[in-house]
Amino acid sequence: KYAYSHADERAPTPPERGLLHIWQSAGPSAQLCPDRVLLSRPVLQASLGEHHGLLLTQGGQVYSFGELLWRDLSVPVSAPLLEISLLGRTVVRVAAGGFHCGALSEQGNVFMWGENTAGQCGLSERVSEPCPVSVVDSDVVPPAAVQVVDLALGREHSLALSARNELWAWGSGCQLGLVTNTFPVWRPQKVEHLAGRHVVQVACGAYHSLALVRSLHQQNTPELTEGEEPFAADAGHYCPLGVELTEVMTHEVTTSKIQKTVLNKLVFKFILEKHLNVTLTVGSCFFLSGSPRQRRCSAGRPSSSCRSRSAAPEEAGGGLPSLETEVWSWGRGSEGQLGHGDQLARLQPLCIKCLTGEEVIKVAAGSHHSLALTAHCQVTHTSSLTFLQPSGLLCFVPRRPLQLSDGLRVWDVSAGQSHSLLLADGDCVQPVLLYCGPRKDYAVRPDLLPFCVEMGYISGVCSGGQSCAALADVNVMGFIGAIHELASRERRFYCWLSSVKRLVLTPLQSASPSLGEPCTHLFFSLCESFVRLSLLIGQHSTALSYFLHDVQGCDIASLPLLTHSEHFLDVYNEYCSSVGDFQVMGGFRPLHKLSLECLGSQQAVLAQLCEPDQSAGGKADLVSLLYWPLQQLHQYSRMLLKLAACYNVVRKLTALWLLFFSLSVLRLPQRRVVCESGNRSLTLQNAGRFSNHWFILFNDTLVHTQVRTHTRSVPLQTQFQIFNFSDGYYAIKITCPEESFTLVASTPQEKNKWLRSLNQAVDHVLGGAGQGSSPGLAAMSRTASHTFCGEGRFKDAHYTGAWVAGRIHGRGTMKWPDGRTYSGNFKSGQEDGYGECLIPDKVLNKPDGYQGHWRDGKIHGFGKYKYASGEVYEGCFCDGHRHGYGMLSSGRMAKRSSSVFIGQWVHDKKTGYGVHDDITRGEKYMGLWLDEQRHGNATVVTQCGLYYEGNFRDNKMCGPGLLVSDDDTALHGEFSEDWMVNGKGVLSLANGDSLEGMFSGEWTTGLKVVGTYFKPSAGEPEHKERSGLLRLGQYAVPAAQRWLCVFDECWSRLGCDSAGRGERTAAWDSIAVTIATARRQSPNLSRSQSKVLECLECIPQHGEPVTTANYDNIRRYLIKACETPHHPLGWLVETLVTAYRMTYVGVGSNRRLLRLAVQEVLAYLTHFYRIVRFLFPGLPDDGGIIPDPPTSTPESKQKPDMSDQRWVSHRGSDCNGCAFPSPSLLLNLFFLLLSPCSGVVVLSFSSLLLPQLLPRLYPPLFTLYCLQEEQEDARYWERMLRLNKQPDRPLLRFLGVQDSKDACFVSAVETLQQISTAFTPSDKLLVIQKTFEELTQEVKLMLDDSFLWCMDDLLPLFIYVVLRASFYNQFIRTIT
Repeated sequence: KYAYSHADERAPTPPERGLLHIWQSAGPSAQLCPDRVLLSRPVLQASLGEHHGLLLTQGGQVYSFGELLWRDLSVPVSAPLLEISLLGRTVVRVAAGGFHCGALSEQGNVFMWGENTAGQCGLSERVSEPCPVSVVDSDVVPPAAVQVVDLALGREHSLALSARNELWAWGSGCQLGLVTNTFPVWRPQKVEHLAGRHVVQVACGAYHSLALVRSLHQQNTPELTEGEEPFAADAGHYCPLGVELTEVMTHEVTTSKIQKTVLNKLVFKFILEKHLNVTLTVGSCFFLSGSPRQRRCSAGRPSSSCRSRSAAPEEAGGGLPSLETEVWSWGRGSEGQLGHGDQLARLQPLCIKCLTGEEVIKVAAGSHHSLALTAHCQVTHTSSLTFLQPSGLLCFVPRRPLQLSDGLRVWDVSAGQSHSLLLADGDCVQPVLLYCGPRKDYAVRPDLLPFCVEMGYISGVCSGGQSCAALADVNVMGFIGAIHELASRERRFYCWLSSVKRLVLTPLQSASPSLGEPCTHLFFSLCESFVRLSLLIGQHSTALSYFLHDVQGCDIASLPLLTHSEHFLDVYNEYCSSVGDFQVMGGFRPLHKLSLECLGSQQAVLAQLCEPDQSAGGKADLVSLLYWPLQQLHQYSRMLLKLAACYNVVRKLTALWLLFFSLSVLRLPQRRVVCESGNRSLTLQNAGRFSNHWFILFNDTLVHTQVRTHTRSVPLQTQFQIFNFSDGYYAIKITCPEESFTLVASTPQEKNKWLRSLNQAVDHVLGGAGQGSSPGLAAMSRTASHTFCGEGRFKDAHYTGAWVAGRIHGRGTMKWPDGRTYSGNFKSGQEDGYGECLIPDKVLNKPDGYQGHWRDGKIHGFGKYKYASGEVYEGCFCDGHRHGYGMLSSGRMAKRSSSVFIGQWVHDKKTGYGVHDDITRGEKYMGLWLDEQRHGNATVVTQCGLYYEGNFRDNKMCGPGLLVSDDDTALHGEFSEDWMVNGKGVLSLANGDSLEGMFSGEWTTGLKVVGTYFKPSAGEPEHKERSGLLRLGQYAVPAAQRWLCVFDECWSRLGCDSAGRGERTAAWDSIAVTIATARRQSPNLSRSQSKVLECLECIPQHGEPVTTANYDNIRRYLIKACETPHHPLGWLVETLVTAYRMTYVGVGSNRRLLRLAVQEVLAYLTHFYRIVRFLFPGLPDDGGIIPDPPTSTPESKQKPDMSDQRWVSHRGSDCNGCAFPSPSLLLNLFFLLLSPCSGVVVLSFSSLLLPQLLPRLYPPLFTLYCLQEEQEDARYWERMLRLNKQPDRPLLRFLGVQDSKDACFVSAVETLQQISTAFTPSDKLLVIQKTFEELTQEVKLMLDDSFLWCMDDLLPLFIYVVLRASFYNQFIRTIT
């Protein structure tokens, strides 16, 4: 029913890969005979439980064997049963628990079956066949399925590792690590205690759990210093690990004399193949082709190596596993299996501190003990029974090679019920098996299983219950043996590097200051590069162990040495340079003396660490010791050639030669000679017949020396070469930042040699691999530094930044000797784009500063210029001049006056509309300018309350004008100078009397009048002509003509030449470029700003007609656009608000400016809506109807009822007749918008744009409104004080409130008082709404719930609340 035998599918010839051997752990004294499981397909993974097991074969098929209690079956291992339910699911991972099973599909889905009494199968019923288990993350909205990459099962619990490296658990017991006391847990839940950490691997014991976690902080691996000893254990105790613990012995041998070594030349051959072209299929398991690529797991391969490398933290090596890990444990600890030094249980995961920094790469859990394998091939274990060794002991595996007892290097572990199985490197390439378990003599030393030699090349071990299993491969064409040899050598190499670092370099580094400069600095660099090399080898050895676990699912192209060849070359090049620098500067001689002083009697350590082939005659010295790691490159070359011999491969070897050459003038520690033209093989084109040119190519510069003439050096960072075929010359053209010259070679071979060397040297300087050999391979785009010497703007300037084809292009910094600096973008050798510049001012001893945009080497665009005098200009520039909209503020250092001008500029002069706030004189001018002078219509207000509007000419009042004083006295007449009247005029007094005639004199000092005095009688009609002369606003600049420069700049940012003249597609492209540039070049953006910009990157549909369905999308987009100044519309809103506040705040707070301020807001909306309609042409005209979507049926369309329309714009009139929304109208609008209504939607520009502008313009506008109604507010406050003196009941009766009883409406009064803290009109209306709600609640307490308000009841009660709130403000009075 559930499975069928595989016997019918068994092939006559078993595969040579994935061979499975299983045996019972009866101890090494018994005569064991492993059973070989014969299947038609290679076994990719085996997992053993208490009395059963699972097999995963190639193709994703799952087999089970053993005591299948949930099916009442007993299946022999020789004839396992195929799980039919999992066919077609491509299983990549299996796991066996105590009495249940689990499988993981390629899509990350979990299937469970078996015993489920404790909920360990994640289902609430009995599970006799594989059933899917949903792992769902309910913390996200909406809940999302979790992709699982690994499974681990215990007796009564299950753990799953997600692709996001989070841990999920279900089942029963404290080993779940969940914050719950309710068991069983039927559904998978996240282990919150490990949330936020990067879990690499999990393992389950019977009732405890282990997790390998990436360290949060990078830590250095702690070293065992002199005098420290590992924990020792009683030799009579039985340990499941079985490794004997001994103290670290101090080796003493005689000190050998270090021979003096003089190296004039270092030859560094790195034969590292980066591209293998394989065309041969080996057997039925491999198909290798193409260039090396990132490692990928084949279908159906669930090995732990695949999971570990995909989930492991990555270092700078670009994907190599990290060694900075921690081990966490939780669950039952009665046998000390948790490793915390006690026998206490842990309900939550807890880090094992003694393993932090030990570079653990794998953990394994038996029934009652735990194992941890480190990158140093050491094993940490915890005992399971009280008579065993204490928990948390560290067992060191000796590193002496070629000795079976001392040369074991463990690289895989597994744990069963009462035994452990270790896979280690022996005295030959083939791995060996070590068994640790119960023995009669209670020995704690691991035993070698002799039958492992017959198994072949074992790639992994597995334990469970009393059973053991091993997966092995046959050495097909020597490939498997070559991989095992490479991994074994790398593990041995890492152990040697760790010993050198701990025993030699660390003691010498602490005493290195005695070496003197610069040897001390070079020795520290050498030690740092040695540590980086050691880290790389440790990561590589770990990656190779993972590779061996998954060798069936990987091809040769995914070998870590090939996929990370560039990183290997970088690290080895760095170490080679460090050793060479130290050698060139003669550092080994003082280092030898220092080693004699520091190591003393421990000089024998050098002889102990030296390999037999490291130094001549077997004598040890520091030179050989530090140069020996470079010999590993030859081992890599030999192993790669050995691997390539397994296939029909066409190989191309690349050799990198680094030569030392002495030249006294150019001698630097890190400089090396690449090639030179000593035999006249290279010369300049058109050189003289008797001239003698010598070219020397170093690894960082090209030197041209002409005997007895000059020597010039061309840095390779800024050198570009082009192969020249013209005129039959073997020429190479060299392009530099300031010159170009051509080199001519004597032969084609010489030309190719120099061209190849130049490309390699340039590539090496630019941080590449130094492998470029083809013509023209040198990067045309690079980052470099250069100091200009030729004439021009950049003379003697030093540049650091990007280059393209020999010209400055990209981002960089230019510094001149006189102190000028520019940091920003360049294009084709000129400043272009955004940049920051500092220009020193020697007179004021303070620099000018500019931040903004440039074009063709000149300031062009929007920017901010800070002058040394203290003035600050922020606005638009054109070709280095202030042009367009801008604001100029004078600073503290201004001698004449302090002022602010905001308006239009033309070629550095004020021309057009602008506002000038003369802070010193207390005057504000709002009008037209021409060539830095006031010229045209304007309005002037003063700090003493004078208001003037009229004409200006040549920077003074000239012509007809209207002047109004603070007491409403008005004069209309002819002006000849500032505040000077000369001619006919009309003077109107505050009491209504007037005087007509000839006026002369200054307003502030007195006027001479020859005219007629008029005193109107009662009932006399108003004189219309006289009233027209005194009308405000007749000489002011029309609102539609103000701030045109601001809107022109916005059109320009949209890519239009003028208002409405441009391509709509180009405008949206400009917006997209602006938003993307802001996100890329603004690192200080807050999270909310970044989110707004991210939303704006999604451009709404702008070409289709606007309907009620997509209108809200446009409205929301405009709201977001107005929130950020990086968007052209947001910049427009921010600039308009700045100009508005500069105009009407401070001296501009004159009540007679209210009409102008309201008209200006309406003009803003008109211009703004024109821009919006340009971007969204489907929007209707002002007052137009937005239609319904065309998908609606004809029957649903009815003739619109004007009484049921939604008008989004309403206008009212204040007491002076200006178009300003009154508070009562705003309140009605507020309740209208809150109430649900249906019908057509009528659009107006105020409904769309006023919500974006009004909250920002509200403070100055409301101030002007309060000044206008100041007298009315005073009378209102007088009446309020009189009424407030009355008690509550008489006042309520006076207002007409019936049946008030004892209600005092305190809550409503307190709510309304909050209106003084509200800022925007919408906030104030919300306060009023809450006030009505409080009134309703209090009235309902006295009456029944069916009570409904009527205006006759509501109005008097609200007036009472307003009186008790005591506001000195006409706004509340107007509402009532």
